[in-house]
Amino acid sequence: MSRLLISAAHKSSGKTTVTLGLCAALAERGLAVQPFKKGPDYIDPMWLGQAAGRPCHNLDFYCMSHEEILAVVGQYSSTADISLIEGNKGLYDGLDLDGSNSNAALATLTHTPVILVLDARGMTRGIAPLILGYQGFDPDVKIAGVILNQLGGSRHEAKLRAVIEHYTDVPVIGGVHRDPVLQIDERHLGLIPSNEASTADKKIIQIRDCIREQVDIERLLSVAGHDELDFRPPPAVHGITRPAVKIGIAHDAAFGFYYPDDLTALEQAGAELVTFNTLTDSSLPAVDGLFIGGGFPESHLDTLEGNTALRADIRNAIRGGLPAYAECGGLMYLSRSIAWNGRQSDMVGVIPADTVMHARPQGRGYVRLRETANAPWPSDAPPGEFAAHEFHYSSLENMAESLTYAYEVLRGTGIDGRHDGIVINNLLACYSHMRDTRQHHWAQRFVEFVRRHHNGDKTVPLTLY
Repeated sequence: MSRLLISAAHKSSGKTTVTLGLCAALAERGLAVQPFKKGPDYIDPMWLGQAAGRPCHNLDFYCMSHEEILAVVGQYSSTADISLIEGNKGLYDGLDLDGSNSNAALATLTHTPVILVLDARGMTRGIAPLILGYQGFDPDVKIAGVILNQLGGSRHEAKLRAVIEHYTDVPVIGGVHRDPVLQIDERHLGLIPSNEASTADKKIIQIRDCIREQVDIERLLSVAGHDELDFRPPPAVHGITRPAVKIGIAHDAAFGFYYPDDLTALEQAGAELVTFNTLTDSSLPAVDGLFIGGGFPESHLDTLEGNTALRADIRNAIRGGLPAYAECGGLMYLSRSIAWNGRQSDMVGVIPADTVMHARPQGRGYVRLRETANAPWPSDAPPGEFAAHEFHYSSLENMAESLTYAYEVLRGTGIDGRHDGIVINNLLACYSHMRDTRQHHWAQRFVEFVRRHHNGDKTVPLTLY
C-alpha cells in the first residue's frame, strides 16, 4: 500500500493541479492509482477520478470516525499500486486548535508521508525557514519532499533548489513553472466540474505532460510510504434478499455531485440506480424513487427550462407521491424558478419557493442537523443529530409559510438558518449534502422508504445492517 499525501502551506497553492497531473502520469505508467480527497468536496474528486481512471473517495474527520477513514483507505488502496491523498487548505489548517482534523492529522492517522506543494512566487531564501518550520511544527508528520510550483523560470528554480539543499534535508521532487496550460477554468464553487468540461480529457493530458516533465516521478515513488497498517475492512452486508427497487438518479452536466460511497451504499441497500439526463431526456425512466443531487443548474438554465416535458413529468410524479430526495442543486431545480444574472427561468415547481443566486455564499461549510418528527424516512432509532456540509450561493425566496421541515439546523444555514429538509408529499429536499457513514446511514433509510412505498406497506419494520 504505497501512499502519499499531497498538501500545501496554504490553499490555492496548486495542489489539485499537481495531484491531478501525478494521478494521470502514474496511471500512464500502467500503475493502478487510487485517489482520495480530504474533506467535503465533489469537484476536485471528479477531476482526480477521471485522471486516475478510478473513483476518488473522500476522507472527512467531521463526518467519519477514525476507524471509518482507515477502512475506506484500506479497502480502496488494497487493489492499487499507489494511493494519492489530496489535502484541503494548508497542511496544519483545520477547525480545531489542536489540529485534530487537519491534513497533518490525516497523514499521521494513515502513516502517510507528505509531499508539500509550495507556491514559490516571489520567494527565494525565505523558502528555507518555511520548510523548516513545517518540518519542526509536528515531528509526527513526515515531509518526504517538496514540489515547487508557480516558478518564474529556470533561474528562479535553480536558486530555490540551492537554498533548500543548503538549509534543509528535504528533497525537491519537482519544479513546476508557471504555464497557462495548467489552469482549469473556475466559477463560484471552484473548478468547473469535469462532467461539464467538454475538453476534460484533453486538459488532463496537457496537465499530465507538464507534471511528468517537471516532477521526478521515480523519486516521488521512492519516498512513498509502504507501512502495512491494520486497516479494518468495512462490515460485510448480509441479508439483502428483497427485490431491488429502481431509483432514478440525475446525472449530466447540470447535476453530478454524488459521493461514490453513497452510491455504493444505495446499491448495497437494494437499489438499482437508473441514470437520466435532465437536459436531454423528455421523461423519467420507470423508477420507484428519485435522487437529484447537487450541481450547477444555474449554468444550464435555458436547457433546463426548455425541457418542459421532463419538468412536467417530474412535477407530476412527485405530486403523485413518488419518493424523492434532492440536495442543493436538486432543491433549486425543484423550486418554481431560478434567478441569476438578471434573468429568471422556470423550473419544476414542486417546491413553493423561488431560487435566487447571490454574489456571495449564503451557506458554506460544515453543518449539524437535528432530525425532527417530520423526517419521512423510517428509522429504528429515536431522532438524533448528524453532521453534513453545505456550499450554496443561492437562497429560497417567496416561500410558502406552511412548509414542513425534517431538520433543525444546529450549525450552518440550511434553508433559513433554522431549518433544512423541506418535506412535501414523499419528497425530502435539503441544501445540506449528507454522507452515508456510521453516524447517519441515510442511503439505507431512503431505500427502505422507497421500498415501503413501492410495496404499499407503511408498517414494514426497518432493518439496518
